[in-house]
Amino acid sequence: MQLDVWSDVVCPWCYIGKRKMELALEKWDGDPVEVRWRPYQLDASTPNDGALMSEALAERFGGAERVAEMHAHVGGVAASVGLDYALAGTLRANTFDAHKLVAFASGQGLQGQVQERLFHANFVENRHVGDRAVLEELAAEVGVVGAAQALDDEALGQRLREELALGVALGVRSVPTFVVGNRGVAGAQDPEVILDLLRSA
Repeated sequence: MQLDVWSDVVCPWCYIGKRKMELALEKWDGDPVEVRWRPYQLDASTPNDGALMSEALAERFGGAERVAEMHAHVGGVAASVGLDYALAGTLRANTFDAHKLVAFASGQGLQGQVQERLFHANFVENRHVGDRAVLEELAAEVGVVGAAQALDDEALGQRLREELALGVALGVRSVPTFVVGNRGVAGAQDPEVILDLLRSA
């Protein structure tokens, strides 16, 4: 059974959703489940400048105090599934190359490991996941071979653009979105919701 997960590596709810999905899979006693990570960009126009995300969010959501409240809420939910977020220090990144790396890693059976490493680097370590040197380092840490060449591969980039467009065409409007067959649920759903989705297949 294939479980597609549409996500972005700078989406805090996507990392939380990953943990909840893993809790669901620990309880699953049906056919083996293959998780396939699919790309989605929250904002494809995001500057890849490594600026503090909190400053950009303050402009968008009405000031630093409001952003601190948002961080506290999301951080509390993250902690409930064992994640130790450092949201105040996250850096602004365009995630196209990160998604390119995830797609490339699937050919080496390391897609899930790269996805996890990118989430952790962004939300816990506050690494710049749009920086190519950082991406190459993270890829090497989990055993991916040829990351530098992959990031230069325009054919891979074109396939990624097509897959990003496919997500929009399929109706993915928020992430994470979990899809099995022709059924899907959006949001960082509790494990039982994911289990129900698997049972429906």
